[in-house]
Amino acid sequence: MSDDADVIVVGAGLAGLVATFELAKAGRRVVVVEQENEANLGGQAHWSQGGLLLVDSPEQRRLRIKDSPESALSDWLDSARFDRDREDRWARAWAEAYVHFAADDKRGYLHRLGLRLMPNVGWPERGLGTATGPGNSVPRFHYTWGAGPEVVRIFREPVLEAADRGLVTFKHRHRVDEIVVEGGAAVGVRGAVLEPSDEPRGVPSSRTEVGAFDLRAQAVLVAAGGMGGNHDLVRAHWPTDRLGPYPESILTGVPAHVDGRMLGITENAGGSVVNLDRMWHYSEGLRNHSPVWPRHTVHFLPGPSALWLDATGRRLPPPLYPGHSALESLRHVVLSGHSHSWLIMSQSVLDKEFDLAGSDQNPDVTGKNCALLALRVKKSLTKPVRDFIEHGEDIVVRRTLPALVDAMNAITPEAPLDFARVAYETAARDRQVLNAYSKDFQLMSLHNARQYTVERLMRTARPHRLLDPVHGPLYGIRMNLFTRKTLGGVQTTLDSQVVRPDGRAFDGLYAAGEAAGFGGGGVHGYHALEGSFLGGCIFSGRSAGRAIDQGLA
Repeated sequence: MSDDADVIVVGAGLAGLVATFELAKAGRRVVVVEQENEANLGGQAHWSQGGLLLVDSPEQRRLRIKDSPESALSDWLDSARFDRDREDRWARAWAEAYVHFAADDKRGYLHRLGLRLMPNVGWPERGLGTATGPGNSVPRFHYTWGAGPEVVRIFREPVLEAADRGLVTFKHRHRVDEIVVEGGAAVGVRGAVLEPSDEPRGVPSSRTEVGAFDLRAQAVLVAAGGMGGNHDLVRAHWPTDRLGPYPESILTGVPAHVDGRMLGITENAGGSVVNLDRMWHYSEGLRNHSPVWPRHTVHFLPGPSALWLDATGRRLPPPLYPGHSALESLRHVVLSGHSHSWLIMSQSVLDKEFDLAGSDQNPDVTGKNCALLALRVKKSLTKPVRDFIEHGEDIVVRRTLPALVDAMNAITPEAPLDFARVAYETAARDRQVLNAYSKDFQLMSLHNARQYTVERLMRTARPHRLLDPVHGPLYGIRMNLFTRKTLGGVQTTLDSQVVRPDGRAFDGLYAAGEAAGFGGGGVHGYHALEGSFLGGCIFSGRSAGRAIDQGLA
């Protein structure tokens, strides 16, 4: 059978687009096979806030942030905690290569394609309070002007231009069921043609089969994403030894088509799939008042001032404060035996610290609208925040703490809060605000954050008593567990070539993006630093495209 193209790319998300961009630039013929319709081009990256981890960038230097590749790699390795000889062999090499990319050509590569960054640099994942523990020592989260859709655009547009020239062919509604292997090499894919769908982006589509296909090429790239939308797979690989029992209720932060099917298909073909027990989910989810996919949850990004309570009203222990450690906070909430926790904040805190992740929740940045951006000085003025306050089922507002707790209990009657405990925790916290110094670690962290100009001006409220009526009313915000990222995946060399379980390279087969654990089968190890997911798709997709081009006859 003659080849249908030089390369078959499975998946039209960001990693697949980047690889296709590199291949088309080199003059290669590419077929992109995607089970969803063309509305979903760009995959999960479209929904993202567009954050990129960069090291020692001009933006950091302008803000007097002292960063270096050595510091970033130290933070990365302290967070990843690689401890598996075979499974982490390539992951660690990818980590070192990625940090070098983030400190060197990443910004320039994207800038040359037209991407621009905002001047502020964010500081998620601040760690557990030790210099040798996980987390970012300094702010490294760079915001894209245009958010995730802009990151997608700079690759989508040249790929579509290549399609117009006949170099790229898209096969939408084509679901891969098998990687064809002949003589020990990947030579194509087979699968089912699904019935046409005109569903909007992210909405579940039909799985009715109307035909079959068989495509051949010199190389196959798997870039079909992770398994965050497939709760059966998440449950099957859930690490009970580290995160406790699988939650009775957990919501979903990605569309249903993020199903992890290609992980099993690649493994069945003979590829090594590793570290699937390493996951990156969150405990700070708000049910979307206008859901696109089932159990659609938006990632809530609270600032450092709010009081975080478990489902019974007990404050989370130090250093589990907003913005410090997503994974440890998730573990604590899971082990509490409940699928939710609570934040209590004042109006003053909400106006400064209520942030939502995602391109759809940040129309000012996504739409490059400076007039809307100015409303962030008081976040309750912004439409996404108002919509959640007025229409979201997880937020209650009252003038007094007794009334607030009653309202909180009304939406969680199965797990009522102990008012006496909530009152005790709130009063104890408020007493510590009276001085500029404190024994309260959260307030210490708040004062530390306010030493950074961006946090002081844009992200943190001036410390005050939550129960001070001048700063009211009070908000009770129920935060839910939800799925998001797969940190493990198909094991690959630094050229994105798939590795077999015995360590040999798999001829003709490559993997990139979340399907490859963002490179090597798990570049983040156990713990991500944030801002590294889109960047991981870009770096691994670029590496795959360039390596495949070099390897083709």
